[in-house]
Amino acid sequence: MSTQQDSYVVEVVDVVDETPDARSVSFAVPEGAGEAFRYRPGQFLTLAVPSDRDGVAARCYSLSSSPHDGGPLTVTVKRTDGGYASNWVNDHLVAGETIRVLPPSGIFTPASLDADLLLYGGGSGITPMMSIVRTALAEGSGRIVLFYANRDERSVIFARELSELAAAHPDRLQVIHWLESVQGLPTGEQLKALAVDRLEWDAFVCGPAPFMKLATTALRELDFPRARRHQEKFVSLGGNPFGDAIEQAEAEHEIEVAEGVEVADGAAPASSGAHTVLEVELDGQTHRFDDWDAETRMLDFLESKGVDAPFSCREGECSACAVRLLSGEVKMVNNDVLDDEDLADGIRLACQSLPAADEVRATYS
Repeated sequence: MSTQQDSYVVEVVDVVDETPDARSVSFAVPEGAGEAFRYRPGQFLTLAVPSDRDGVAARCYSLSSSPHDGGPLTVTVKRTDGGYASNWVNDHLVAGETIRVLPPSGIFTPASLDADLLLYGGGSGITPMMSIVRTALAEGSGRIVLFYANRDERSVIFARELSELAAAHPDRLQVIHWLESVQGLPTGEQLKALAVDRLEWDAFVCGPAPFMKLATTALRELDFPRARRHQEKFVSLGGNPFGDAIEQAEAEHEIEVAEGVEVADGAAPASSGAHTVLEVELDGQTHRFDDWDAETRMLDFLESKGVDAPFSCREGECSACAVRLLSGEVKMVNNDVLDDEDLADGIRLACQSLPAADEVRATYS
């Protein structure tokens, strides 16, 4: 059974300075790997940033490019104070250099490009939004409202392109810039005002943690449906999804239920030797198996059955493998990314989930 995705060495083909502290880095897709690098707008790449201390610092960076135009894969990375990986990318990646990556992954992507989209972006959180905007305008038919918050005018990434896109699609794209230096910090009431007449739209939120909390709280207070409210969540990956130290990683992650992970009352791991029925909806297909054993995580089990389920870190530290429970329950070994609301809404990480009921139904949509 595979314990990590296949990694690829990609070449940097272009670097563009977007702002004084952010740059876009474009990569060529390796020959013969076109299928592996097919992606949806809003997904991310995982980069193997060299580290003297750990060997590899795995970091996830959203793709700002669009799969529509067939151009190179592009991530846009903003420097952060004390951020080793973001500063390394900005200082070291130039045209002609190479780096190892995992194929695109993630679920922060519209179910339909024809949907009306309400986008809240803060700072470098514009990165997946640009991929979504570029693709939806080219391939979809819906309206898009983008609220984009920044510290000041110099911090606005993609300022010229956003202006050009809004001018080219005045009936479909509205861009609202919010500058802290001019307007102060946005308030929840101001973010709610933008959404109150758009409760039937699909909302996406990405940016610094305080901004995301403000925006998601505003949406919740409007009873914006959870199924159409999406939030991108990244943390620094503590494990190594590139497989350089698989034996050590497996030894460090024995199957134990992590403290503090909330599950439904009375839920308990399936008894040793018992089998659980697992039914999963993925990409319009339903897969049903009756032999999910108590010591195999959902992702591993699906892979053993030939199901091409999404994942990235395998450590419970990103949301690439997230599923929504339709019935039944699971216990998660580790969870560093889902909050109480996510858990209450039935969202679980497949890479960390063990069966805790006789039958479990879940969906990746």
